[in-house]
Amino acid sequence: MQLKAPERQTGQASWAERPPFWLITLPFALAETIVWAAYYYAFPAFLLIWESDLGWSKTELSGAFTVALIVSALLAPLVGRLIDRGHATLIFAGSAFAAACLLATLAAVTELWQFYLVWLGLGVAMAGSLYEACFAVVTRTLGTSARRGITMIALIAGFAGTVSFPSAHLLSAWLGWRGAALVFAATVAFVAVPLILFAATIGERNRSKTMSDASLHFRHALTVVGDPTFWRLFLLFAAVALNHVVLLTHLLPILADRGVAPETAVLAASMIGPMQVAGRIAMLTLGRNASSRLIFVACLTATASASLLLLGAGASMIFLFGFVALQGAGYGVTSIIRPVFTAEQFGRKNFGTVAGLLAIAFVGGSAAAPTIAALIWTVGGYRMVIGFACVTSIIGLLTLATRRA
Repeated sequence: MQLKAPERQTGQASWAERPPFWLITLPFALAETIVWAAYYYAFPAFLLIWESDLGWSKTELSGAFTVALIVSALLAPLVGRLIDRGHATLIFAGSAFAAACLLATLAAVTELWQFYLVWLGLGVAMAGSLYEACFAVVTRTLGTSARRGITMIALIAGFAGTVSFPSAHLLSAWLGWRGAALVFAATVAFVAVPLILFAATIGERNRSKTMSDASLHFRHALTVVGDPTFWRLFLLFAAVALNHVVLLTHLLPILADRGVAPETAVLAASMIGPMQVAGRIAMLTLGRNASSRLIFVACLTATASASLLLLGAGASMIFLFGFVALQGAGYGVTSIIRPVFTAEQFGRKNFGTVAGLLAIAFVGGSAAAPTIAALIWTVGGYRMVIGFACVTSIIGLLTLATRRA
């Protein structure tokens, strides 16, 4: 008489039914830290070195990064669609590997047009390997656990700037900036890409059963643009980007205009990143049961208040510290809440495409913000720039107050 094998206990999800959370989240978190450090924060980290060594102005150099951001924004919907159709591993890992090759090419540039061409290519790679693409993969693979996964990834990758700036300067002093670029390229190719391949393969193999298959035709996925809620979120995400990048890119001259000492201004600017991480930790510990809408309202209220405190930054260190804490924490949490809020509003079917379309607002706003701030400054000075930043947060709050958004 044969004994029957013991049956699986009820309520115990199999490997195929429950994607292994940490085997997906931790590799993605480490990979995102590397890619953000290597080809996003690397640009401001190397900017002064490039200006000195290559002889091109900051304006000429910065234009290349703007091109990269615009290209990234325009390609985001296509990247999202390809992820929806099951090509997450190819897109995510392939984009990171392409970026590694381009960073190696960057080490050989001698002409401005070559510099722009490399950064145009890096814009394509950014579309497939930074947060928007990563979070689309996480949402697709982790389903209802996506919010926790996104929070953990953003929490760890929030230190990318902290890694990038000292690494760029130490390596440049030792190997020159071209050697530093090659080290960054090798780190992406031999550390980040394998991590992405490992986690994305597991994620696709064990994709959440709650995920619906993407629409067969792209035009069906694009019907979302006819929904007024889509345009409310489009305005909301653009407002978030404009608020933060307008202030961040002009922060040192703004603080100088408010009468803050240069050393204090540099310290304040360097603390924005750690405050983003602090905000994410606070959300992870205190806001795990709060609705995404409520968290978004808190973030926008924080950034609006931060702008008001910035007006008095020169009068008191309390105002300056308050600005840094509220601006950093408020903005830091929005990177987590944006994909979660998008999924709540539109569901997870075609999520990559919808998130990609909304990325046009966020990344496009980030690309346009420095120029907008400069134009406003020529008209009304930095007081008007601060006022504009405050208004963008208020506009975001108004979009959340409307029906469904």
